[in-house]
Amino acid sequence: MTPIRDRGIPFHTLERLLVRGTNWIGDVVMTLPALRAIRRSAPRARITILVKPWVADLFDLCPDVDDVMIYESPGIHEGLTGKWNLARSLREKDFQAAILLQNAFEAAFITLLAGIPLRAGYGTDGRSLLLTHPVKRGKAILARHQIHYYLEMVKTLGGPDTGTDIRLLPGKDYPAAAEKVLRTHGSSGEGPFLGIAPGATYGPAKMWFADRFARVSDRLADEFGVKTVLFGSPADRPIAEAVAREGRHPMINLAGSTSLKEAMAVISRCRLFLSNDSGLMHLAGAFGIPLIAVFGSTNPRTTSPVGEKSVVITKNASCSPCLKKTCPTDFRCMEEITAEDVYGAAARLLSEPKEGEA
Repeated sequence: MTPIRDRGIPFHTLERLLVRGTNWIGDVVMTLPALRAIRRSAPRARITILVKPWVADLFDLCPDVDDVMIYESPGIHEGLTGKWNLARSLREKDFQAAILLQNAFEAAFITLLAGIPLRAGYGTDGRSLLLTHPVKRGKAILARHQIHYYLEMVKTLGGPDTGTDIRLLPGKDYPAAAEKVLRTHGSSGEGPFLGIAPGATYGPAKMWFADRFARVSDRLADEFGVKTVLFGSPADRPIAEAVAREGRHPMINLAGSTSLKEAMAVISRCRLFLSNDSGLMHLAGAFGIPLIAVFGSTNPRTTSPVGEKSVVITKNASCSPCLKKTCPTDFRCMEEITAEDVYGAAARLLSEPKEGEA
């Protein structure tokens, strides 16, 4: 089918719309303004988002999505047979259009197999001919924050500019869920809590040092009475354990032992959050938690956290941002960020009134 390049998606006519969501927590948070624009564009449509299971819980807090479908690969949708079965499931829902926030070739291939008539997304990864509405991705958009990356694609397709603000509201069951998790791990459930996410999925070049996280935690415990909660995936468990070993005060280590929903519930209870550039950093910012984000190898211009009380600490080393998984030289981008730098920013944020207080 010849791509349609001269007009946008007829959003106002749609009744059944599929969105292929992104695969990682931080990316999902940064797509929320684009989802809001899609929702405003297609007020009549029932919007279904197709995502990997490890980000699905986040959409319980997204009012712009009606249904969630799980793409289980690895799992039942792995390989050509699995993708064919997924496409068949999508075909049965008779979607009129698909918006692909994910860039991969397979996202376009699956929606083509599903027989979805209108298929739109960035024309990257050799998939332009599979899309009816391929959007050209210029160099300028790659230099902007990733929120704009997704939002501008939807605007090009005819969606409105709904702004870039992001705010997630905790679920009504979050206080009880957080209490249960904290008590299960030996806490009374009484804060104030300092959340620390010391890991990073992409690689060790994004990770600040365990002993410095611990030093900040101890000083904040001494001076502000905070209790530290460590967050992360199962892969982050070793770095979380290292932070706990380095500290003088006991810490609650949740890394690898909670669902995403449970982690979000506890994050929403935190008085302050300290993180590398990570998905949990983006979640904390979206909840409006005062946040300190440590950036080394990655670029805060494109992936800084949202939130009015988010502080980015970076030293702008001459080799940064290198975007490498591991540092090929002396790791100066992180070495130059001291525990005192981070403590100072944390103390300022903790000294400010909590939201809603005079």
